[in-house]
Amino acid sequence: MGKLIAIANQKGGVGKTTTTVNLAACLGVLDKKVLLIDADPQANASSGLGIDVDAVEFGTYQLLEHNCTAEQAILKTSATNVDIIPAHIDLVAIEIELVNMEQREYMLKQVIESVKSNYDYILIDCAPSLGLLTLNALTAADSVIIPIQCEYFALEGLGKLLNTIKSVQKIHNEHLDIEGLLLTMYDSRLRLSNQVVEEVQNHFSNMVFKTIIQRNVRLSEAPSHGESIIYYDVNSKGATNYLNLAKEIISKQ
Repeated sequence: MGKLIAIANQKGGVGKTTTTVNLAACLGVLDKKVLLIDADPQANASSGLGIDVDAVEFGTYQLLEHNCTAEQAILKTSATNVDIIPAHIDLVAIEIELVNMEQREYMLKQVIESVKSNYDYILIDCAPSLGLLTLNALTAADSVIIPIQCEYFALEGLGKLLNTIKSVQKIHNEHLDIEGLLLTMYDSRLRLSNQVVEEVQNHFSNMVFKTIIQRNVRLSEAPSHGESIIYYDVNSKGATNYLNLAKEIISKQ
């Protein structure tokens, strides 16, 4: 049975999509079968793995609308062992359309049940909000990874997210676990980066991943080529960081 991990933070630009895409590719390289579910209307995870977003016939939107099955929505990606359920800008409308539905928080959980056993890991790239889409992801997930940027405002909003996770645990998914806090965009030359790392580690000690994702130019170039970092530049810092993260997650199981 696949382990379902949501990558969530309502703050934008903290490295959610970068982490989802590269973690999926690194787990794939380490011989794990991975399904990536793009639950962000910006669809960057889909295009970052070489999917032509405009040509998507079935994706997360159609899946949540029950217009297709999970099997129909799954596409192969350019990365070894990685499949994807892509997103499309249409996904923006799903929040409004789900509002009046019964069991609206459980839609994603229900539709992916049939494919869970085909994968070792299922990663969900969440939108930068705490709306119904993210709520669906947290209700379906076994655990959540929270990327935190090594910047001054990094810890702002973290309390809100942790409260949301608590209420999801209470009401919708008592088994939801925090896989870990992931420090991203770390620059060892900046005193601020080091202060944020120190503060997060002091505050959340055993909840923080040992692996820290360093700021890396190659990491930001890779998506424009429709590739993950491991295929774009295997010798880069970014590739090493995400491989270490993948190994850390595998060792936790």
